[in-house]
Amino acid sequence: MSQTQDTSVILVCAGNATRMQGKNKILLPLGDTNVIGMSMRAFEACPRVAEIIVVARPADHDAIRETAEQCGITKFHAIVAGGSTRQESVMCGLRALSKGTTMIAVHDGARPLVKTEQIAQVIQDASVFGGATLGVPVKDTIKVVNDRLIVDTPYRPHLYITQTPQVFKRQLYFEAVTFAEEHALDFTDDCQLIEAINCKVYMTEGDYINIKITTPEDIAIAEILLARQKEEA
Repeated sequence: MSQTQDTSVILVCAGNATRMQGKNKILLPLGDTNVIGMSMRAFEACPRVAEIIVVARPADHDAIRETAEQCGITKFHAIVAGGSTRQESVMCGLRALSKGTTMIAVHDGARPLVKTEQIAQVIQDASVFGGATLGVPVKDTIKVVNDRLIVDTPYRPHLYITQTPQVFKRQLYFEAVTFAEEHALDFTDDCQLIEAINCKVYMTEGDYINIKITTPEDIAIAEILLARQKEEA
């Protein structure tokens, strides 16, 4: 393994597709492949990525393997079944890690438009700070509401929309996972694991096009953003 290839990527794709009318969003067509194919390509092109581990429903494993082959993904290392929660699914991916990597990147498989250069930047920032995540400043004023009444207005310059990948030094991440398991904590965001052991996570400036495919309309938006990227290239 090259010294520069120090990062294991866990692509989390184990959702139940309840908001996609039963269709698995990661297998929906996008560009010249599908959603998961686009996500894998972005990490394949990053020099520091050593391996890609996909966590997905067993029924989708064959289609994902086929996609990886069609896209020429040489860093495809393993595919495993997920758990009942996002955190449990990531844990399943952790068991497939190779021993030689020192960084762990967790990414939503349904974020197909992440840019390779931003993947490289967030890995670099995590190497310095221990943990880092992509994110973008919120554009709207946010209100805290209780019983339909506004109770607070957070200071907008302090608010970011958190994206993925979220990247951490391997030893730090496993320390946080152990803490969560010992205290029966379950989080929807990997940064919360690190925050739970009182460590800071660096916010790497991301891009608003790094959207998460959640509803059928998002695919149409992703196609438009993808076409615009090609025009600008």
